[in-house]
This record gives sequence, structure tokens and C-alpha cells, in this order.
Amino acid sequence: MSTESTESTELPPVAPEVLAEAVENLTPRLRKKLDAATEGCAAGATLAADGAVTLRFGEDALVTLRPGPAGTITTAEQATCSCLLAPRCLHRAAALGAAPLAEAPPEPVAAAGSHEPADPAGPGDSAGTAGSAGSTEPAAAVEPAARVGPAEPAEPAPALTAAQLRAAGALWQVAAEALAAGVTAGGAVVQAELLRAAHTARLAGLPRAEAAALRVVRGLRAARERRAGQRLGDLTSAFRELLHTAGLLASGSADPALTGTARRAYAPGGSLQVHGLCREPVLSATGYGGVVTHVLGPDGSRYSVSDVRPGGLARARGAGSASVALGGATLDHAGLARGGLRIVGATVSAEGRLGAGRGVKATPLPGIAWTERPAAALFARPAAEAVAELSADPEAAETALLGCDVTVVGAAGEHLLVRETRPDAPLLRLLPAHPHPELAHTQNLRRIAAYPGVRLRVLGRPDLDRTATLRPLAVGPVPGAEYTLRLPEEWLGRADLGYDRLQGMHFPPGAADPVPLPAAEGPDPLADSPLWRVRRLLETGVAGGRRALAEAARGTSSLAAASYGPLRRAGLTAAADLAAALAAEADRRPRDVFGRLADPSPDGYAWAWLAAATHLAAAERSLITASWAADPSAVMTAAR
Repeated sequence: MSTESTESTELPPVAPEVLAEAVENLTPRLRKKLDAATEGCAAGATLAADGAVTLRFGEDALVTLRPGPAGTITTAEQATCSCLLAPRCLHRAAALGAAPLAEAPPEPVAAAGSHEPADPAGPGDSAGTAGSAGSTEPAAAVEPAARVGPAEPAEPAPALTAAQLRAAGALWQVAAEALAAGVTAGGAVVQAELLRAAHTARLAGLPRAEAAALRVVRGLRAARERRAGQRLGDLTSAFRELLHTAGLLASGSADPALTGTARRAYAPGGSLQVHGLCREPVLSATGYGGVVTHVLGPDGSRYSVSDVRPGGLARARGAGSASVALGGATLDHAGLARGGLRIVGATVSAEGRLGAGRGVKATPLPGIAWTERPAAALFARPAAEAVAELSADPEAAETALLGCDVTVVGAAGEHLLVRETRPDAPLLRLLPAHPHPELAHTQNLRRIAAYPGVRLRVLGRPDLDRTATLRPLAVGPVPGAEYTLRLPEEWLGRADLGYDRLQGMHFPPGAADPVPLPAAEGPDPLADSPLWRVRRLLETGVAGGRRALAEAARGTSSLAAASYGPLRRAGLTAAADLAAALAAEADRRPRDVFGRLADPSPDGYAWAWLAAATHLAAAERSLITASWAADPSAVMTAAR
């Protein structure tokens, strides 16, 4: 007989299709009981000596989860129950529903020039890397990387197949129903319908649609469980992405950006010479950790080398000095961030990721300073120009790096306020690239805040969900400045904020000329805009569903039609019209042939919600882009 651990045991991740099938096999009566059965059942999980996890439901039901070699439940046979109704029982479905959703498994290493393994986690789904802790985005496009070189003319995309059209239509339908239900009614059954549709989309070759559906499911779970760091705005964005993708695909759009790619295709890159920029830790909400090192080619093309594997925080902290698994190079990631590589037989993905195929050979090279080409070009133009260019390409904006020279003003709340060193530059807000307290980002920014007036050269990722906000990855001294950083020679003029720890000896002695700390952080065009009324309307629908939105927009509520007046007076007439149309559609109650009230179709409501959400996203992006500019009038007119 196996022995069991009495300590708290985490449930193994479950493949989405396994959970969806378990819920689908339940009778309607059992489905109504599923949410109550799932809640709290994981607290009694125990770990057996053979690696299985058991959960007891009463006297006669014992659920056993036996994860495979990868630690996940990938087949129905790995989840069993001892009750007479198994496998179509409530206990088994509840146990699977209480477990976290599994990420896509890593792919096997392929030969050079084919498909390389995809890291199952990265900055795109790490907790807080993009601005919010506990993010639950899936593992597609895991490492930040830029497009390589100029875009070549694309061949016409093939038309969608009948299977893809059916999968997209089914996904749209269940997504619309989930939106109409909202968080309050978006329990296990609603989530299982989304998972089933997501699995069908994957089988049909629509990986982007599948990823969008999984983001919504994870967001619904986090919201219903009231997890720390969960933001309703993140779930609202996830619903917008899912409805946008599924709606366009269902209409027959075959844009490759909408279908997505399940695997990164690595093409031969010939011989490359790259030089390090910086490295950043990666910490996934699903237990993966590692590092991404950003490098540049001689022509300014940006590439990346990533190493992300299971291991969580410990691996994220240790991977910064781990060996680079690329062509037998005798170099670690710390050395690559301040050094370089000459690569023969390189393989490169479309996102700029360097592959580690068997035919790749790499030799270390000396590093270059940020003041030398090609790195110097990153700091050569105003940040506002770079952000304006990025705003026109949202996909590139998610992974872009931006450089600028700034003067530290001081701390203000959660921000470090700095001002770009150019005439009439606005205040910029620096936030940790990753907020985990065990990583060095937050501590380093606090140390910098203690030296107002110090000048820094900053390389980071613009946060285009916040006003004039940059998430720095590395800092260095400003060339020619007297009151600036004094870094060790071996650091080659930069400190990686996720790994290097800044100390007092790295700062100049004495004090700079006084830098007046503003009484306030300055105007926030996003917060001051009446667009918040539309945002609240959309989030009300996500939280409480269609009925909650209709009730909030009716009568004397602050969201009633009369409250759209400030939008119109600000010149945001399109936003006002779309919000009013959404409220009217939410409150529409059709009648059947006998004159009785009937449940409205979620289709029209979903389209109205998507129209308002898409317009809001574009208007807010315009305000955020304009907030980087020195001309205040640009901010006033950006969203009109």
C-alpha cells in the first residue's frame, strides 16, 4: 500500500481538452452542482509515494490523478474515480476543474532549419512582466524579440477551410455566451464550453483563437477566485481579443495574423554576428522560469536567446548566469549580455529568436558599449518618436525595446519619476519590469530614487497600457555627464536591473543640483479623460454579465444615457454613440410569438460590446501615445 503525504499538495496541471470532456460527460443535474463541488476540493489533496495525487469526496469516492512524465494530466485515463458513476461522475470533473490548466508541452528539439522547441513561458505570460502581477496569458510568443530586417511582400493567404470556419463560428458563439454570463455566472460549465471550442480551434489550425480562449478561461478563474493581482481590465482585454479574433475568422478572414502559428518555423540565417544588449529574468505564473538575453546584429536587427524551463523563481534567478545553449558557445547569459557571438549556420524564427539546432556553431566575441554602433541608435531619437512608431504596430509594440537618457526626479507612489533630457520633455514613469520582490527590479529602482538629479541611460519596454510609462530592463551612465552612474569596468557600462544589484558605490558622490519634485505626477490624460465611463460600462458587463450592464445603464445610475454628455462635450461622440448602443442592446428583451419575454441572442450584444471595446482601445492607445510628446495639445486631441 502506498503512503501519502499529509502536507498541502498542489494539483497537477490538466490539459484543457481533458477537463472539457469531463464536464461534457456530466448530466445536466450534475453540471448544476459542479461549481459547488469544485470549490475547496483541492485543499484535501494528498500526494502518494508513486507520484499520484488523491482527493477524497465523502466516504465512497476517491479521485486519483496520475500525471505523466511532464507532470501534467494529458489523457482521460490519468484521472480516475472509485465511485460507481465514474468516469462520468461529479467527483472526477470537480477534481480536474480545481487543477490549473496546463500549458502546451515543449516540443522536441529539431534539426537545424526546421522547428525548434518553444519555451512554454516567457515575458508575455509572466506575472507582471507586462504590467500586472499574476498575469495568466498563454505561452504563445514567449520571448520578446523584434522583427528581423525589412518585411518582405507577403503571399496571399490561403482561404480558410470549412473546418476552420466551423471552429471559428463555434468559438464566437461560446465566447458571446460567456460574455453575456459574465464572471458571476461564468463557472465551470461556461469555462468548459470555452475549452472545448478552444480545442476544436487548435485541431482546425487556429492557434491564435485557441490562445485567446485560454486567456479568457484563466481570467475567469482568477476573477472568480479573487486572486491577488487579478485585474478586471485584463479580463476585459482578453474578451476583446477573443471576440475580435473569432469574429473575423468566422466571417472568412484568412489573415495569417488572425490564424496564428502553432510552432515557430526556424529558417536558415547563414552567418551572423550579434552583440549583447541586456538580459531579463522570466517568471511564469504557471511555474516556468528562466532568462531572455537581447542581442543586436550589425545592421540593428534585434534577436534574442532564451532559456525558459520548469523551475519557477529559483530558475529565473539562477538562469542569468547559466550557460548559453547555442552552438557550443562557452559563454553564459551574463557574458552574452555584455559580449557577443559569431554564429555559423544560424537558425532564426520570424520573431528574431536564435535557434539551437545541431548544425549551429557559435564563437564568443568581445562586447560593445551602448555608445557604439549599432546599440547607440537605440538612444539616438526622442522616445516620443519611437512610441508613435510602435503604436502603429501593436504586435511589435509588445516586444519592442526603447532607449533614452533621463534625469531622475524622485519617487512618487509606485512610480520612479524621470524626465527625458531634451527640451520640454514630459515626466516619464518608471515601473519594475517584473514586480516579484525576490527579483532585483524593484530594489534597484528604489536605490535609484534615492539619488535625485542623477542622469541615466535607460533601456526598457514601453508600457502602452499606461500613460508615459517605461519598464526598464537595464541602465547605464550618460556619456559626458558628470553626475551619473559609476559602474565596474567589467559591466561594460550597463547594469541589468533584473540581476545586477546597484549599490551606493555605483552612484556619484555628493549631490546634484536640486531637482524640484512636482506637487503631483502631472496630468494623466488617460485618467482625466471621460473615456473612463465607457471603460466602466464594459467592465461592468464583464463582471456581472449582460443583465448587470443593462441595470447599470438604466434609470438614475451614473452609467445612464445622460452620463454620455461629458463624452460628447469632449468631442468623443463615437464613444458616446457606441456606449449608448451597447446599453440599448443589453436592455433589449425580445418577445416570442405569444408575446412572452424571451432570452435575447448573445450575438448582437457581443458585437455591440466588441465595437465599443475596440473603439475604446484605439482611443486610449492614442492618448497614451500622445502622453509621451512634449506638446500638451497633442494629448487633448489624440482621442477625438
